[in-house]
Amino acid sequence: MSLLYTNNREQDLVDMIAAEVHVGTQNCTKNMENYVYKRTRDGVHYLDLAKTWEKLMIAARIIGAIQSKNPKDVLVVSSRPYAQRAILKFGTHTGANYCGGKWVPGTLTNQNTKKYLEPRLVIVCDPRLDHQALAEASLVNIPVIALADSDSPLNYVDIAIPANNKSRHSIAFCFWLLAREVLQLRGEVPRDAPWDVMVDLFMYRDPEAKKAIADHADADEAEEGEEAQEDAAVQNTMKTFEGEGAADEEEEGEDDGEKWAQGQTAGGDYAKSA
Repeated sequence: MSLLYTNNREQDLVDMIAAEVHVGTQNCTKNMENYVYKRTRDGVHYLDLAKTWEKLMIAARIIGAIQSKNPKDVLVVSSRPYAQRAILKFGTHTGANYCGGKWVPGTLTNQNTKKYLEPRLVIVCDPRLDHQALAEASLVNIPVIALADSDSPLNYVDIAIPANNKSRHSIAFCFWLLAREVLQLRGEVPRDAPWDVMVDLFMYRDPEAKKAIADHADADEAEEGEEAQEDAAVQNTMKTFEGEGAADEEEEGEDDGEKWAQGQTAGGDYAKSA
C-alpha cells in the first residue's frame, strides 16, 4: 500500500547513502544490534536505512503533535560542533527552541537558573555527549528523541533514530529531513514539490576555512595590485625611453640639417671662386 508521504522514500534513501547516514562505528551496543544491517570486513557496522527512515517519520509526527499548541515546547540540544548549524536551522524553520554549545547543568531541573526551560520534548544529537541533558530530562519525565550511532547508549532515550551522528553531512541531512517532514505535516510545504531550502544550509562550516579563503583572496588582490603597479612602472619607463629616443632623433636630425646646410654653403662659395 502506497501512502502519500512514502512518495519520496526512495529518493530519501538514496540521499541518505550519499550523506553516509548508514555508516556506523566499529563498536556496537546491545540495544543497537536491532538497527545494524551488516558488518564490513573492516569491522564497521552499517545501519539499516529503512528503519532510519521509519524512525524519522515517527519522530516528525511526534514533533508536529507537540508543536501544534506551542512550537517552543520542543528543545533541540547538541554540544557537538558539527551539529550547531543544523539545530539552529531546524529551530529556525520549525520554530523549536534550541540550545547549542555547552549544556548548563540545571537547565531542566533548577528553577533558579537564568536559562531554565520547561519543554515537552527534547531532541539530542548524541546521547553520549549530551548525557547531562538526558539525565535531567529523565528526572522531570520529558520524552527524548536521539540520533543514535551503533555505539550510542540508549539510556533514557524514548525514540532512537539510527544514524551516523559524527559526520557533518549525516547530521545535516537528518535534521533537514526531519524539518521538511514536520513542515509537510503542518501543510506549510507541499508534498508533491521539493522543499526550496537546500540541505547545504544545515551543514557545518568551518570559520577558519572562511578566514583562510578571505586571506588568500586578499593576498591575490595584493599580488594583482603589485603586478599592476609594476606594469605601470614598466610602461612609464618605456614611455620615458621612447621620449628620450625621439628627442635624440630630433637632435640628430637637427645636427644633420646644420651639416647639410654648411655643406651647401661651402659648395656655393667654391662655385663662385671657380
